[in-house]
Amino acid sequence: MLTAENLGISFVTRMGTNKAVDGISFTVEAGKITAIIGESGSGKSVACYSLLGLIPQPPGRIDSGRALFQGQDLLQLTEAQLRETRGRDIAMVFQDPMTCLNPYMTVGNQLMEPLRYHKKVSKAQARERALELLEEVGIRDPASTIDNYPHQFSGGMRQRVMIAMALINEPKLLIADEPTTALDVTIQAQILELLAALQKKRNIGILFISHDLAVVADIADTIVVMQEGKIIETGNRDDIFRHAQQPYTQKLLQAIPTGGKSEVLQKSEPLLSIRNLSTWFRQGKTHVKAVDDVSFEIRRGEVLGLVGESGSGKSTIGRSILRLVPITSGEVIFDGTDITALAARELKNMRSRLQIIFQDPFASLNPRMTVFDTLAEPLLLHGLDNRSNVGASVLKLMDDVGLARSFVRKYPHEFSGGQRQRIAIGRALATRPEFVVADEPVSALDVTIQAQILDLMRELGKEYSLTTLFISHDLAVVRKLADRIVVLQKGKIVEQAGTSELFEHPRQPYTRQLLQSIPGRVLRANAT
Repeated sequence: MLTAENLGISFVTRMGTNKAVDGISFTVEAGKITAIIGESGSGKSVACYSLLGLIPQPPGRIDSGRALFQGQDLLQLTEAQLRETRGRDIAMVFQDPMTCLNPYMTVGNQLMEPLRYHKKVSKAQARERALELLEEVGIRDPASTIDNYPHQFSGGMRQRVMIAMALINEPKLLIADEPTTALDVTIQAQILELLAALQKKRNIGILFISHDLAVVADIADTIVVMQEGKIIETGNRDDIFRHAQQPYTQKLLQAIPTGGKSEVLQKSEPLLSIRNLSTWFRQGKTHVKAVDDVSFEIRRGEVLGLVGESGSGKSTIGRSILRLVPITSGEVIFDGTDITALAARELKNMRSRLQIIFQDPFASLNPRMTVFDTLAEPLLLHGLDNRSNVGASVLKLMDDVGLARSFVRKYPHEFSGGQRQRIAIGRALATRPEFVVADEPVSALDVTIQAQILDLMRELGKEYSLTTLFISHDLAVVRKLADRIVVLQKGKIVEQAGTSELFEHPRQPYTRQLLQSIPGRVLRANAT
């Protein structure tokens, strides 16, 4: 269906010419799924975007190659010809539907637009077809939601709308660019199953872009591994997962969280006790019970995993513990002190002992502050260092989190995602806290960088004698780090147990659903 040959793409910048894609070749067959895998910056998205003329020229430049689709070279088409091809014969599902869907247009109008443009059907016919597609991709009661705007849908529902929009003209080829990266494991599993089912039903070819081998393990027919703009390995699913030849492919496989934590925590006294905690938010005339009468304990030196889908209340629990959001009722007892009863001055003094690592370091780091200023600020604020000796403490933190000392005067935008997360971890550890809330600290990272950050957190936990609340929607990640796991659903605890016990003998249906949704059934079968 699609044959890309010797594809080469460069970007011309003031720093020189960057070869983003370097002479790659791959194919997509009808009724098959070809997955292109690689870390951020490997060139996988650039290669696929170039097929549809979505690379801005300049600074982008196609240096070589051709992409044959139905007998024509996509790279030689005019903009008008590409516009006819896009959405009709080849469609795309982008990574973040919230930024790709028009916030000013209803979902129905956005669905009808490509159909009316390419097929010249009436508005009534287009609306009828849009309703059929919404139902096909799993939107419940589409008649009542078709006139809603994107912000009124959840992340999973928005992604379903994007898939419906891509399929509405019945394309022959679908390009899916990281379509599940930002989704919970249960929603991710649903989207992957949906894509696989639609591919079989419609006999379309799918080019699936991802950084996570576990995600494509269950659906891909052919896997193409990219590194630094080159294809280093290609094979069917069994070839890649059972007999990977290249060290880089083996590294990607090893980075997938599959095993559990080997250490057994000795019994110790609770450092933190949560008693009947409730945090409600007013919405109109009603209250949303984000956290509803939750109680649990975290022992000194323990890593407690808190898992659940988006909207389950897990991040709100972390922020409630640190009093970053107002608590409706309940107690948070830290080392014998009720944090909920502290006055502002007392709370400020307590904050040096309790810290948080946020999910998105680019949003939580001040873009106008260098790494030095970011790491020095908490030390100076809490009087742990003065201007004359803070420099030595900052350099020690840089060493601890694995950043070169020469980076100390750089700004956040000059770092990769993994490096920014290391800065955020360094800032949290600056005051030598006893307790840290880690709120989805690796969810936005490539699997290899994710593995590095998890290893770093494990090592620093031992060095700093940390007690940690590790929040995540991904049970496979939590399994690598946590001693015990608390499962949260709709603001309530449904199950809590030791990590091994919970994975081997889950008691609640919701926990079993989360476990079954972990991507990579093929990998887990191979491991057993």
